[in-house]
Amino acid sequence: MNAPVLVTLFALPLILFPATQSDETQWEQRARAIPDTTRIRADVEHLSAVPHLAGTPGSKQAADWILAQLREYGLDAKIETFEALLPTPQTRILEMTAPTQFKAKLQEPAVSIDPSTSNPDIIPPYNAYSGDGDVTAPLVYANYGLPADYDTLKEKGIDVRGKIVIVRYGGSFRGVKPRVAYEHGAVGCIIYSDPRDDGYFQGDGFPKGPYRPADGVQRGSVLDLGVQPGDPLSPGWASEPGSKRLALAEATTIQQIPVLPISYADATPLLSALDGPVAPEAWRGALPFTYHLGPAAMVHLKVTMNNATRPLYNVIARIPGSEFPDEWVLYGNHHDAWVDGADDPISSAGPLLESARALAELSRQGWKPKRTILFAFWDAEEFGLIGSTEWMEKHSDELNRKLAVYINADTSGKGVLDAGGSPALEDTVREIARDVKDPVSGKSVLDTYLAKVAKNAPTKPAEFHLSPLGSGSDFTPFLQHLGVASLNLGFETESGGGVYHSAYDDFYWYSHFEDTDFIYGRALAQLNATILMRLADAPVLPFTFSQFATSVTTYLDEIARLGNAKTGNATKLNLDAVRHANTQVAQAAAELAKAYARAQGKLSTARPAQLTAINRLFIDSERDLTLDPGLPGRPWYRHRIYAPGRYTGYAVKTLPGIREALEANKQEEAAEQAKQVAQVLQTLAAHLNQAAKLLGKL
Repeated sequence: MNAPVLVTLFALPLILFPATQSDETQWEQRARAIPDTTRIRADVEHLSAVPHLAGTPGSKQAADWILAQLREYGLDAKIETFEALLPTPQTRILEMTAPTQFKAKLQEPAVSIDPSTSNPDIIPPYNAYSGDGDVTAPLVYANYGLPADYDTLKEKGIDVRGKIVIVRYGGSFRGVKPRVAYEHGAVGCIIYSDPRDDGYFQGDGFPKGPYRPADGVQRGSVLDLGVQPGDPLSPGWASEPGSKRLALAEATTIQQIPVLPISYADATPLLSALDGPVAPEAWRGALPFTYHLGPAAMVHLKVTMNNATRPLYNVIARIPGSEFPDEWVLYGNHHDAWVDGADDPISSAGPLLESARALAELSRQGWKPKRTILFAFWDAEEFGLIGSTEWMEKHSDELNRKLAVYINADTSGKGVLDAGGSPALEDTVREIARDVKDPVSGKSVLDTYLAKVAKNAPTKPAEFHLSPLGSGSDFTPFLQHLGVASLNLGFETESGGGVYHSAYDDFYWYSHFEDTDFIYGRALAQLNATILMRLADAPVLPFTFSQFATSVTTYLDEIARLGNAKTGNATKLNLDAVRHANTQVAQAAAELAKAYARAQGKLSTARPAQLTAINRLFIDSERDLTLDPGLPGRPWYRHRIYAPGRYTGYAVKTLPGIREALEANKQEEAAEQAKQVAQVLQTLAAHLNQAAKLLGKL
């Protein structure tokens, strides 16, 4: 750890609470004492008692119940209604016509010990935003369905044009798989869960254990998130009742071919019927036969969707700020689920409700946050981050002015802290993790995290770092489009997550195999409340930037080593201007840290206008890293440092414009993207220097 980071780290607590640090610490301790495991368990059980897919009555009931809870706590809360294309399955047929006859079940059987699995309202397994189609064609196995997999097939002499591909879940967001299949000429795409990745190879299947059973199916959206999240019929504007909408044929993020998810029980007859070359070793799963590439089997696939526009319901609550009411800190979690969703997302929604209750209780006791705190429970996240994206689009002007930080949660388990986000918030999260106790070890959440780091990498220093964010949850519209400093928080799962997006993700599964006594739910509620208070009450937002500059150096070094996929030669792209701009950021960050330290005793007496001016620069710091137009081919993604990969969908690509241009051997585009990265870094450095000067004038 270099010197500027050390200065910043040890300055943080005093910067946050000059003159009243003791009072603030006591308020935080009170907040952490309020969350209750019994209440969290009851909230999770209630919200996951029945299916509540977005666009169905169950989702409306969940939103209404959350609203009632927030109002009962005494919070100002409301529902904001939007509408979106939320497809449901109309026809699903998968059968093998040769060399033998087989018809896939396409259903998840009920489990007698778990009554929730027999609920008639469970939506059958499907992929939302599949294209409609009725095709009969030879079947080819394409591993994870990534571009490199099709290169391998071509090397083996296998052409997928006019064929149906079967691919396994993993390696990328599911929506990437049918799009790549379509780009290579396939006419249909089947996605299955291989037990090597998600099933008995990992451990006992449900109900004996937590892993995916033979008939378990991963539902999920195949919206082309790499281009843009949100309602595909209202790209760029909020979809409200009566607003303009594209025709279905005009939507660019809906798949062009039929797509269907299946279990490994249904996949077994299909894969075992294939002949042709034996699959490469890395392609072989855990099913009990030799994996071949095909073709041999002839398959009939028919999918039609009910492409209806349906309502969705975001629940928003607020605690008004007392000193800086127009600076907002927002914490969000979605409430919709493919079925019951005890793990995804209610494992985090329950703790967020308890965090809201804790802060509401403190408000009755006399605590008033300096900044406005917002709580959001989004709808239709599972379809493609739709509730959060539509809300962002509706309120974008106000959010650009006011939103300082967005914090997100999605799923949470019983492991160590899993935290990703903007490097500017890393020191703050580290300090808060030191203040919250791990409920099992009795040590701090930070110490438990560092112990795992040390165990996994014993030859390296054990350090806390936020992982960079790609996509896959509701932080995306705020970070990647608006440029709002963001976090994604939770505790790692230790049970495999093997019922993900299935009918078996219910309260029985979660309470038997995950956070069984909800003590980590309580720890998450404590973490949530503390970080909201810390961010809301700091006279100057506790942003630090030395780690950001260090991270960018790492990303640049990676790109310098990036070889051309065809030649194997390292890139000759000149990155000197980007490195120089990043050096300016590092120098500005060091000066800012010194200015922080010198200003500690002056913040409590500073005029509000002085603090507002400094905070404005910090609020804009993440926005400084965005540019219009956005990334090539997907201008919605405006952040020049972080974006989901075009062919990963969820996983992050750092310096995405440069990196993906080089991966595609587009040297001129890479050079242009490098200029843009240098530009945003120079803007950030200038604003950090300006903030240091303002601190020096206090």
